[in-house]
Amino acid sequence: RQPERAVVVTLAMAAGPPPPLDPSALPTFPEEGFAEKFLRKTRENPLVPVGCLCTVSVLVYGVICFKKGNTRRSQLMMRARVLAQGFTFAALLGGMVATAIKSRQ
Repeated sequence: RQPERAVVVTLAMAAGPPPPLDPSALPTFPEEGFAEKFLRKTRENPLVPVGCLCTVSVLVYGVICFKKGNTRRSQLMMRARVLAQGFTFAALLGGMVATAIKSRQ
C-alpha cells in the first residue's frame, strides 16, 4: 500500500504548481524598521506585550523563590505563569480576529 500512495502524491505534484499568491493585497511598510514595527504592533494590540511582561516577571520571581528554597511560592508562581501565558495567547488570538474583521470591512 505504501508504493501506491507515493505514486498518488507524485501525480498530484506533477499536476502543476499552486497558483501564486497576490502580494499586492498585503499591506507593505518598506521604510519601517524594527522599532517602528514594534510600536505599530503594540498600538494595534497592546495586551500582547503586557501579557509577555507579566509572564516573564512571574517566571523570574518563581525562579528566584525556587533558588531561595521557597518551594511553595515557587509552585504558585509557576501556576501563575501558566495563567499569564494563557492570557497572552488569548490576547494574541483576539488581536488576530480583530485585525481580520477590521480588514474585511
